[in-house]
Order: sequence, then structure tokens, then C-alpha cells
Amino acid sequence: MTIPKVATEQTPSESSPDNLRGVKTERRIARLTLVVGLVAAAIAVSLRRNDWAVGLGLGAVLGWLNFQWMRRSVRAISSASAAQADAENPKLPRWSHLVVALRHALIGLAVYVIFIYLHAPLASLVLGLCALGAATIAASVWEITSSSE
Repeated sequence: MTIPKVATEQTPSESSPDNLRGVKTERRIARLTLVVGLVAAAIAVSLRRNDWAVGLGLGAVLGWLNFQWMRRSVRAISSASAAQADAENPKLPRWSHLVVALRHALIGLAVYVIFIYLHAPLASLVLGLCALGAATIAASVWEITSSSE
């Protein structure tokens, strides 16, 4: 007696990026990060707080860059893991650990440079970076409320 084949979910290496689950959510998060930051910056401009507008806008752009770098790192690590799916102890590239540390160092350096040279309030930069968190929450709520399953 043979066991019938059961349809399995495709692995990331077998499907194109557009077919992967969550790609639309990732795109939504990226867009919403910039939208949230720029809307906050526009509100700051309307309140005549140009220094805060600069900090909010640049913080949101840094949050967006952070997300893009994180997304690329996760995809590279996932691809390396999928390539070694049959191995008992898959090994990740050493550079993957360095990229994570470098990403945080670059964000910190950018915040420092913006704070020192553009004199943007540090709180506005941090709040601008939080646009990524707000966008992630909004995109997650959207996915939950609009799911067809």
C-alpha cells in the first residue's frame, strides 16, 4: 500500500519572492514607515517646529533603512539555511553576525551626526525611528483584520 502524496508548502528557494507569504506585509511596513514619519514631520512643520520636523523625517528614513537592511539579512540567512536543509548542523555565514552589529552601529553613527551637525533634538530622532514600530503594528493589524482565512 502506498501513501498518497500530500501537497506541501513551497520553501523559499522553490518560489519567487512575490509568491512568498508576508512579502506584501513587508512592502506595506516599508511604505508605512516613511508615511508615518513624513506625516509626523508635516505636523511638526505646521506647528513651526522645523528642528523637530528634521529629526522626525530623518529618523523615519533611518528606520526605513534599518528595515531594508534587516530584511536583506534575514533573506540571506534564510537562503543559507534552506540550502543546508539536509545538514544536521547548518552553518550560517560569519558575515551575518557582523552585518547585524554593523547595522546598529551605522544607525547610531547617523543619529549622532544628525544630532551634532543638524542640531535636531534627540527625542525627535528617536520618535522618528519609532515610525518603524508604528508601521509594523499598523501592517500587522491590517493583516489580521483583512485575512481571508
